[in-house]
Amino acid sequence: MTESSAQRNRATGVNRSLSRAWTAPVRAMNRFLGTTDGIAEPGQVFTGTSVVDCGVYVDGKRAPGDFSPDEALREACSRENAFVWLGLHEPTEDEMSAIARTYDLHELAVEDAVKAEQRPKLEQFGTVHFLVLRTARYVPHSELTETSQVVETGQMMIFVGERFVITVRHGDASRLAPVRADLESRGVLLEHGPWAVAYAVTDRVVDAYVEVADQVEADLDIIEEGAFSRDRGSPVQQIYQMKRELVEFRRAVVPLQRPLATITAPQSRLVPKEIRRYFRDVQDHLTRTVEQVSSYDDLLNSILQARLAQVTVDQNNDMRKIAAWAGIATVWTAFAGVYGMNFEFMPETHWQYGYPSLITVLLGVSVLLYRAFRRNGWL
Repeated sequence: MTESSAQRNRATGVNRSLSRAWTAPVRAMNRFLGTTDGIAEPGQVFTGTSVVDCGVYVDGKRAPGDFSPDEALREACSRENAFVWLGLHEPTEDEMSAIARTYDLHELAVEDAVKAEQRPKLEQFGTVHFLVLRTARYVPHSELTETSQVVETGQMMIFVGERFVITVRHGDASRLAPVRADLESRGVLLEHGPWAVAYAVTDRVVDAYVEVADQVEADLDIIEEGAFSRDRGSPVQQIYQMKRELVEFRRAVVPLQRPLATITAPQSRLVPKEIRRYFRDVQDHLTRTVEQVSSYDDLLNSILQARLAQVTVDQNNDMRKIAAWAGIATVWTAFAGVYGMNFEFMPETHWQYGYPSLITVLLGVSVLLYRAFRRNGWL
């Protein structure tokens, strides 16, 4: 170890000791008042709160030890080439406000992160960039019905600062534990700082889009097969429910094109050049998914129109059958109406074989009409 490195490590230790000594009275007062105000004890593991993980990364490697959000930021600011990755899951307004005071986040972005009702977008608040993504995952189901949930969506917010990246996840889709583990094994990528984390999270979200699109295609094949089956057709309600699920998926995928276009623009200076190349790969996957979703929407429209046309044809066939049988019955009704009149002189009324002859004539006419309707496809 060089003399400068030893001096820097000693200074780091002194700074950490001073910061802990400074925050000790504050923690004591907070415990007395019954509030933590977002400050955690040193080495505390954040269980039962919205903090999933909080780590400090120096030169692409995670620093040992457990840190509270405020301690992690002080540690990162006291070292070169270091940043904080703070992961949150569905934070409350109070928890997010405490994080915002520590990391100097804008109140509008904090409000969006708590409510989680935003479209994909990229905004800048001073030196902090706020990227909003919508996550999606496929919901397995044994049978597709008119009430089946096919796609479950959530939200992912990413605050990217000079010394930190904060990920806020809502919903169970696109969990970040595998992303963190993969990034920690790729130190060269982590050396590029917070935007490397933003890329990895975005890549995970878009990869989930691709998986959902492939599995939705299998459901569409089942619907298409059922819609044109002679045995049993898919009900219109089932097709409409699938269309609603696809619309929900489309709302997550399509609006993300604009933020990614801003990040990958050649004249953009938001992202380091090397990371911009990785984002272009994500953009390619997103473009493919958008094209798939558009084709699925067109296919569903075609299936729906074809199913409605098939229902109309079936109704016309039923009406023709009813009309054909009504025509046959009309012959009997006409003869019954004529012979039911109270006239004294009626043909064949006094003939011994009049009644059998009339029945024979009616049966013959009915058979002729039946064969004529069968020949024309009405029966």
